[in-house]
Amino acid sequence: MDEIKLAQHFYQMEMNDFYTYMEISKVIKKQDIREKIQKIALMEKKHAQFWADFLKNRNATIPEVSINKTKLLFMKFLSKFMNPVIVISFFELGESGAIKHYYNFLKQATLNPEERQRLKEIILDEIEHETFFARQINEKGVSNIRDFVLGMNDGLVEILGAVAGLSAVYMYNPVMVGVSGLIVGFAGALSMGIGAFISVRSQRQVNQAQKEQMEIIFDVAPERAVEEYKEKLISSGVVKEIAEEIANKIGLNKEAISKLLIEETDENEVKSGLFTGFAYLFGVFFPVIPYFFAPNSYIALPFSIIFAGLALTVVATIISVLSGISIKKKIAEMVISAFTAAGIAYIFGSIMQSVFGIEI
Repeated sequence: MDEIKLAQHFYQMEMNDFYTYMEISKVIKKQDIREKIQKIALMEKKHAQFWADFLKNRNATIPEVSINKTKLLFMKFLSKFMNPVIVISFFELGESGAIKHYYNFLKQATLNPEERQRLKEIILDEIEHETFFARQINEKGVSNIRDFVLGMNDGLVEILGAVAGLSAVYMYNPVMVGVSGLIVGFAGALSMGIGAFISVRSQRQVNQAQKEQMEIIFDVAPERAVEEYKEKLISSGVVKEIAEEIANKIGLNKEAISKLLIEETDENEVKSGLFTGFAYLFGVFFPVIPYFFAPNSYIALPFSIIFAGLALTVVATIISVLSGISIKKKIAEMVISAFTAAGIAYIFGSIMQSVFGIEI
């Protein structure tokens, strides 16, 4: 572990965030949100000062701040068409790996007691920032992006495998492959949409039944509800003595007990079903479209793979940014998985063509 190089990297990263947030905050119209972003920016500058002090105390060079102008320009560009808070939230969620890096540094680096305490406070600040931005994402409905890209990924990968297998069977009839892919994709979209509808509706019905049961318990035996609350705390990892103390303090607070015992959901089953089905159907488009323009399946298949690969790269990038994981690893994982599935499907299609002697 090269503590100096890591500290220099952390310093530059924090200063980058400071300048970025201050610049973007200038275009935020809502005063309370603008002030919150500026406050976070100043905290990032304070974090950078910690790393500068860390380096100074070890007679190491404090690096010149190199602003990521490409990222800043891109965020400014997006802010012209989207809510700036959403833009910042989107990119901030992609930086959540900083918390893990700081925690590893805390555990492994040679720090004096004061530095250790300051770094702990920085980690808590970063967690607070991430929570704030995640809340902004959820409040503005952008969390649906994750659901959309995952649904799109399902449709894309499954239909890529289907058309690859069909290409081996209908070698000289690409339109047949394309139409078959659309039919399978449409059926898959219906299945996914109906599944999402039933899932959300069932959860809502279960919640309603639990609420009615809780009302009866509070009316007939309120102490039973308190006991269930205590057991829930214990099962979630709270020490028994502390769980008993919390349960006793809350007493018969119906609202507090209900929130823990009953999972709340504001999802609309119709919206969820349509959203999931459309996302799946959108993914179907990429591997299918070449078959309606190519003279044969041999030519269509490579284009299908290329289109699917490009779409998967975009999907993987979005998932990586939202999840704070390595973009390169996620792209490699998704693209290799999809292409492996397509290769196996093509081999299976070739076997079926040979066994049944289909020549179309």
